[in-house]
Amino acid sequence: MENGTKRFEMTRLRRTADAVVGGFLKYGFGPRDTHLLTTRGVKSGFLRTTPVSLVDNPEGRFLVAPYGVVGWVRNIRKSGYATLRRGGWIELISVVEVGAERAAPVLREYVDHPRAAVVGGYFRACADAPVERFVEEAAEHPVFEIVRSTTIRI
Repeated sequence: MENGTKRFEMTRLRRTADAVVGGFLKYGFGPRDTHLLTTRGVKSGFLRTTPVSLVDNPEGRFLVAPYGVVGWVRNIRKSGYATLRRGGWIELISVVEVGAERAAPVLREYVDHPRAAVVGGYFRACADAPVERFVEEAAEHPVFEIVRSTTIRI
């Protein structure tokens, strides 16, 4: 990522913040669109969990990778499935990566949200940019559509 965008680094502060946010999400607290995403590591086989923010609109439900191709993206690309957890509910999901044309409006909606205070610096396009700018962003910010899900109470 260039042109003034930040490069994602997992720092001690971010790891701590993710743990705090994860603790709240386990008990159902936090923004409604935020969940704990769990994937199985491609190489290690270990379960990996990270907070994610979903885009839920009339076109479908989407996972967006605001930091680019990070661990959970590689894991979900390989397996095609994951779990989402919020409070006492776990949702088993199957996903499909969408193309740039379909991802662009989702990315625009993702940035046009209060979450942009945290992730906005990782995008070159801002919320009021034309959709075409987000087509260019799609290669750096994968978008996955949730195509199947089953929710269970734990």
